[in-house]
Amino acid sequence: MKKLEIISVNISEKKGIVKAPVEQTILNKTGIQGDAHAGHWHRQVSLLSQESIEKAEKQANAKFPPGTFAENLTTRGIEVHKTAPLDRFVNDEVEMEVTQIGKKCHTGCAIGKQIGNCIMPLEGIFCKVIKGGIVKAGSTFDFVPYILKTKIITLSDRASKGVYKDLSGPKIKELLEKQLQEKNRHFSIENTILPDHKEQLEKTIQKAVEEKTDVIFTTGGTGIGPHDITPDVIKPMLDKEITGIMELIRVKYGMKNPNAILSRSVAGVIGKTLVYVLPGSVKAINEYMAEILPTLEHSLRMLHGSDAH
Repeated sequence: MKKLEIISVNISEKKGIVKAPVEQTILNKTGIQGDAHAGHWHRQVSLLSQESIEKAEKQANAKFPPGTFAENLTTRGIEVHKTAPLDRFVNDEVEMEVTQIGKKCHTGCAIGKQIGNCIMPLEGIFCKVIKGGIVKAGSTFDFVPYILKTKIITLSDRASKGVYKDLSGPKIKELLEKQLQEKNRHFSIENTILPDHKEQLEKTIQKAVEEKTDVIFTTGGTGIGPHDITPDVIKPMLDKEITGIMELIRVKYGMKNPNAILSRSVAGVIGKTLVYVLPGSVKAINEYMAEILPTLEHSLRMLHGSDAH
């Protein structure tokens, strides 16, 4: 298991200025006691790795003491910007959850004016406090990645009988893997094939939700044929429907191909599980995933209460 070492704890009474090292600090439910960034929000504690600072020093031919980039915790052992929201840093006393990678730089930031180039917007991260306690130089944390669980369900009588090979389920997996790897996500993806059967689909969805699956994709059964039942089964199971995604897709691709507007695809949430009901063709999967994937990270943060709103 990877270890994160704290090499300096830094605080300031104002935002956007260099922070001063202190011997130790107390993390509580609002962040670091006495620091300007503490509050009931998602960016309570900022972290920047010494590895990032050393790269900046080499480029600038200058030395940057801890706190120069307004980071609360200067760290070593893990390049923190290569983590992902929902990952955690844990020890016997303290637990922090990653909420944001990088940030938009403050207008007129004193740090930018002073050193010309601040690396926090690219390689700094932010956490919220899950469990508070004392943090000081020398404190160590275990890195506990969040394993994003995804289930892909192909609905097809013929594919379930082996009459033809499922292509749309593997295409969803391929596109999703690429996205998650780019976002430094740890993940597991399970594919399954079911016949167009109401009770089997309901049970499979319910089990996935009970197992705390983060994202469910279904493919197939979104048309108006007699066996197209997927939206009819899943829509009543949703706690909240996300209408905008599918509305956009039907309009955007329906402008080129009128048949696209016949799709009855839906998207929504069951508990903390995102659910996307997609058509059964590879062409449609490429189109739908192109619109869904850019919203995925923000949707996950919203469900887990880690977004900026």
